[in-house]
Amino acid sequence: MGRLSRLPLSPIHPITDSQTWDSTLASLPNAHLLQAWQWGEFKSRYGWSARRLLWENADQPVAAAQILKRTVGPFSILYIPKGPCLDWSNTELATAVLADLESLARRERAIFIKIDPEIKLNTQDPRLKTQDPPRFFPSASQVQFKNTVWLDLTRPEDDILASFKQKTRYNIRLAERKGVAVKTPPPDDAPLDLLYRLYAETSVRDGFVIRHKNYYRDAWGGFIQSGHAQPFIAEVDGQAVAAIIAFHFARRALYMYGMSSGQHREKMPNHLLQWAAIQWAKAQGCAIYDFWGAPDVFDESDSMFGVWKFKEGFSGDVIRTPGALDYAPSPLLYRLYTIALLRLLNAMRRRGKQQTKAFIGD
Repeated sequence: MGRLSRLPLSPIHPITDSQTWDSTLASLPNAHLLQAWQWGEFKSRYGWSARRLLWENADQPVAAAQILKRTVGPFSILYIPKGPCLDWSNTELATAVLADLESLARRERAIFIKIDPEIKLNTQDPRLKTQDPPRFFPSASQVQFKNTVWLDLTRPEDDILASFKQKTRYNIRLAERKGVAVKTPPPDDAPLDLLYRLYAETSVRDGFVIRHKNYYRDAWGGFIQSGHAQPFIAEVDGQAVAAIIAFHFARRALYMYGMSSGQHREKMPNHLLQWAAIQWAKAQGCAIYDFWGAPDVFDESDSMFGVWKFKEGFSGDVIRTPGALDYAPSPLLYRLYTIALLRLLNAMRRRGKQQTKAFIGD
């Protein structure tokens, strides 16, 4: 189990359940699902351990970081996905937190510590609104998307629908007319095998690499059972043709996984799926629907441009961030690790593609 701590790293009390961490995290700016207790517990089953740290000022929480750790021989790597969570406009606080994380990295003999904070960039002047993090530098290895799209859910549902581009509204209505039905299976009856098969077909068709089935059964199934995720399945004449899985935490919904068979695409099932998920997110009390990913460069040179054109139709706001930032106590060790990691990842991607092709060929 993790501990809730105040830096310097002296534990104040053990955490016996997730509620203290999640409720504290949710009270802070930029709280994110990947910083939630359940995400840390999930990753701890796949080679990581989770440590949860809290910074306080006058007994009030002001910053939090769930730090994932993986050992590499006598060393470690540390990663804070979508964190730390704090008010990044408070330069003094940000500087103090980052200095503490640097100290932690040195104590843990870390090759590097990677942070992935949601610091909104000024689109007119692409620099951080706060001071540059001390000794943190842009990472060559981005784990999450740098940019994303947020849809404001605080408006009435009719206003949200009216804000979509005309073609998107038309496609939602078209899907309904063409007989596309969206199913929302209950937690105890989520068809995880079906979802994975659709996801595997999508990965092969679109050329991206996915993990093994048990990883997603764990990720999807655990969050669905806890009430933090909901699958939406589009059917045509009783046949599943597309699906998405939406998550929610701290008044933010996230469209994290999308998948399809490629059949009946002309009936626009994906548009209706998104509208159903947006309605669900609003009913859950979410203020934001996060479309989870946008291009680094908004033109056809970016591999995500086609996905962006779909998301653009929902008229959300583009959120730009600096992406992942690394601090490396030993630049030489960091460089050697980076070279070795690139070779390993290339080999894993080749093997992953082969395994997925073999799976859908069964």
